[in-house]
Amino acid sequence: MGQGAAAGLAGALVMTAGEKIEQRCTGRADSHVPARTLERLVGLPEAPRRQPWALNVAMHAGQGMLLGVLRGAMASAGLRGPWASAMFWAVRLTNDQTLENATGVGAPPWTWPRREVVVDLAHKAVYATVTGLVADRLAARHGPGPGQIHARKRKGRHPHIGPPPRRDASTDD
Repeated sequence: MGQGAAAGLAGALVMTAGEKIEQRCTGRADSHVPARTLERLVGLPEAPRRQPWALNVAMHAGQGMLLGVLRGAMASAGLRGPWASAMFWAVRLTNDQTLENATGVGAPPWTWPRREVVVDLAHKAVYATVTGLVADRLAARHGPGPGQIHARKRKGRHPHIGPPPRRDASTDD
């Protein structure tokens, strides 16, 4: 869990730095949607005219770390590399949209201007990629995950063949 949280924090920091660079280049204003979402999730008083920078940082870092735990678990299980990061990218996007829409702070992305969708997809891809790289590197220190061990023994999915015996799923022979 700790390794995943660290990976998620790294991903969130790089994503946030990328957002700041992109905003300087494009002139796009800061979004306070993360802060407004956090205000509603935890019942904080809303101050629409205030620019809640600290809450934005807290939401970015908190979501990054919390979701990073999942990516760390994926890496530990043997789900590593670009495919795993692509799956995780979808999780990050889904998490954001669920929270933002459930609180009424956001709207479904298909209602956004196309440019905003592209920007959001790109920044979340940076998060997923960096989080994945760090989580994969940390997990690799402990050897292959059970899924990787299984794949080495019998590649692919086979409808009539079950998993390897438990004793074989945690050692690399």
